[in-house]
Amino acid sequence: MKKIKWKRELIDLSFLLPSLLLFLFIIVIPLILGIRYTLTDWDGMSPVQNFVGLKNYNTVFHDRDLIQPILNTALFTFVTVVAINVLGLALAMMVVREFPGVNVMKSIIFIPLVVSLVLVSQMWMYVYSDFLGIFDIDSPLIHKGTAMLGLCVMSIWREVGLAMIIYLAALKGVPADMYEAATIDGAGFWQKFRNVTVPFIAPAFTYCIPLWLAAGLREYDYTYVATSGGPGHATESIAYYIYNYLFPYNKVGYGQTVAVIYLVICVIISNLVTRALRKREIEL
Repeated sequence: MKKIKWKRELIDLSFLLPSLLLFLFIIVIPLILGIRYTLTDWDGMSPVQNFVGLKNYNTVFHDRDLIQPILNTALFTFVTVVAINVLGLALAMMVVREFPGVNVMKSIIFIPLVVSLVLVSQMWMYVYSDFLGIFDIDSPLIHKGTAMLGLCVMSIWREVGLAMIIYLAALKGVPADMYEAATIDGAGFWQKFRNVTVPFIAPAFTYCIPLWLAAGLREYDYTYVATSGGPGHATESIAYYIYNYLFPYNKVGYGQTVAVIYLVICVIISNLVTRALRKREIEL
């Protein structure tokens, strides 16, 4: 019996083998090599890789040029996480009840999600430059104070449809008799939302907030396509900063060091936020 069980487990494991190999060659091996590169001054092309120890790590913690990308990424992440979740939940609550045209409205809101990030950037660049130009309004991408918010709008417009669908699924699971009981007790809209809706859709918060938190922390596409980090580094994200050092600047050792440190920070932040949300979910 043990031999038969062992064979079954081996067969089951064989189905996971392709995914494990893919994970190994795409994630694990590059990560290990990347960590090794942080201890060198490799330029990405030369066969020579001089060992420099922890010099790159020391440089990172004294690099003042990193401050602006950190602030830009933090702003982008905060604005998009809050806006996407708030608007997604608000739209979900609008369409949770059936009414004429509700399916058309859902489709219109969801459609931007199927558009690629590159195309979204191109579309909004046109809107900002040509459409707003009709009303003699400058594109927000050309001013340092508004450029990052302009990128935030692109992300919010594209992602809010997915947030709506997730929250809509959660709202469908709220028992109707809970609202009826709250109404009988004289509860108003906000009381029902706080005491009935929020506790029941807490798992949706646990999924959505870390999802767009991670998306904000790795923001790269909008910056690369729409602004190339400008004007004056006003939209340069950390991911774009890393890209510049890895490729145009040919400083792979330093760029990889920033990437490894940032990976650790992102993992810590994601775990802390997820744990806090799960704990809150249990309390609710």
